[in-house]
Amino acid sequence: MFWRKAWLCPLALACLCAGAMAEAPKAQQAPAMNPDKATSLVRLSVTRAGDRLVSAGERGVILLSDDHGKTWRQAKVPVSAALTRVRFADSRNGWAVGHGGVVLATRDAGETWQKQLDGAAAAQLELAAARRQDGEASRRFADARQLVQDGSDKPFLDVHFTDAQHGMVVGAYGLAFSTDDGGKTWQSMMGKVAAGDGRHLYAIAPSKGVLYLLGEQGTVLGSLDGGKTFSRVEFPGKGTIFGALSSPADDVMLVYGLKGNVYRSGDAGKRWESVELPNVSMVSATRLDAQSILLVDESGLNYRSNDDGRHFNAGARVQPATDLVRASDGAVLGSGMRGTFRIAGANDKQGANP
Repeated sequence: MFWRKAWLCPLALACLCAGAMAEAPKAQQAPAMNPDKATSLVRLSVTRAGDRLVSAGERGVILLSDDHGKTWRQAKVPVSAALTRVRFADSRNGWAVGHGGVVLATRDAGETWQKQLDGAAAAQLELAAARRQDGEASRRFADARQLVQDGSDKPFLDVHFTDAQHGMVVGAYGLAFSTDDGGKTWQSMMGKVAAGDGRHLYAIAPSKGVLYLLGEQGTVLGSLDGGKTFSRVEFPGKGTIFGALSSPADDVMLVYGLKGNVYRSGDAGKRWESVELPNVSMVSATRLDAQSILLVDESGLNYRSNDDGRHFNAGARVQPATDLVRASDGAVLGSGMRGTFRIAGANDKQGANP
């Protein structure tokens, strides 16, 4: 595996923490700062824990809102590394991942967080797995040894849990780890996602019996056994995929990414069709209702579909959004470079598809 020194991420994620790689060990040991203007720090992800909203981002700051995003307060977090994604398995059990290979968990709806994994520990797990499964003469073992030498300089970029016990995290350079006990212990999956050729993995997406990993240069890996094994999936797109909109119970998948690279599948990823959109990177999406989807591009322009992702019409310009979520009151919120914000009129029927 060739360890590249630069990597692409939506909305200047790499630029966000220009010194994050050098500061990784320190950031994993120091608790998140409690700044006076925490709500204006860069936010990289936002999600729901029941009716509560949870946002994660710069300096390890995690914010909570119990009034649909009108006001926020800071959670207790043991690290100050930038957090790239936060997701919940249910209203109380959640995980956040980020720079330095950190994985955090909460059991109280985001009030307090505990570190479960970091880049140094993850590298040792992969080294042990490579030695055990492939032997010390293998290319995988050499790569794992280099991973250990590099230290905690590679970020996790997405996390997905099917329930409070079973989950997976993925990230740069093909990082992939899983747990079957809620994060008490983790296992390397890097040998099982080798078909990705060490490309960055940006998203985990379940879709009716299949678990997908999506990433750099049109990489799509699929698992039919709940994430135990993965193989390369035939996919027509070549551009990097930043995210996906899918559901474990639904056949419809929408994947989006670099330079208008948007594809839709109506049969859980077996066949794909290109969706016509401008040649600009699409960086976040959320479902508004059973037929309506909102996409936001890197400039903040939003696109709405009222026919389940087949066609989109351009709408108003908002702030560029690193992540989107629909609050329990129906409002749509985005996370971005100036904090978390509500997107006015996102649920209006204007601009409906013909």
